[in-house]
Amino acid sequence: MTTPSPRRRVPARRVASVVVLLALLVPALAGCLRVQASMGVSSNDRVSGRIVAAVVPSADGDQGPQLEAPDSLAAKMRVETYDQDGYIGSQVFFDDLTFGEVGQLGSLSDQTQGMFTLEFKRHGDLVSLTGRVDLESVPPQGSDVQFSIAFPARVAKTNGTRERADNTVSWKLPAGEVSTLRAEVKYADPNTRSFAGWAGIVGGVTLAVAALVAGMAFRNRNPRPPNAPRPSFSPAEIWRDITHRRLGR
Repeated sequence: MTTPSPRRRVPARRVASVVVLLALLVPALAGCLRVQASMGVSSNDRVSGRIVAAVVPSADGDQGPQLEAPDSLAAKMRVETYDQDGYIGSQVFFDDLTFGEVGQLGSLSDQTQGMFTLEFKRHGDLVSLTGRVDLESVPPQGSDVQFSIAFPARVAKTNGTRERADNTVSWKLPAGEVSTLRAEVKYADPNTRSFAGWAGIVGGVTLAVAALVAGMAFRNRNPRPPNAPRPSFSPAEIWRDITHRRLGR
């Protein structure tokens, strides 16, 4: 008889495009869980928001799940105690994160029974959001898991619920199931806007220089009498002379 060869381990597939890999916090599956994530995306692709992770305490002194800000984001985040509606735990506030920095939110806690993946993609002026939430191991009784995100423009497509003039989308995620998140919104690429603004400034400076050169050439073609006083240099006066000459005044 041949001895069966040991099964080869298949490495987990690495998905470089995933921006967020945030572990849902399930410290006590027998208790009630509250996870609330609310985020806002600004027109310059910066993300701010709050994440709450809390449970109904199972014993005296139970402090619930404790979030910790990664060292690399300490200047943009603060962690506070959460104690509301009989739930206790912690909450983290973050501000001005890039899409890349949002991916580091996955290191807020090591408790990883459930999994929440969120991905932002930009294609020109189109920003898409896709996510997957696995709550199969979370008890349905007393669990409250919600996610909401606000965009700087109207959400064109989504499988969530539109709110606030269609700029905000929310999902109430059922425990014991796997849910998906999808949304698409169109607004100008901030990199394109910056280039357009700089091009406008350069164009304005170019026109101003051209006007001054034309004014100086006009004055050189029309010299003053030998004994006339020398006028002071005035760009505004030069521009008025050019305008009057064009209008035939």
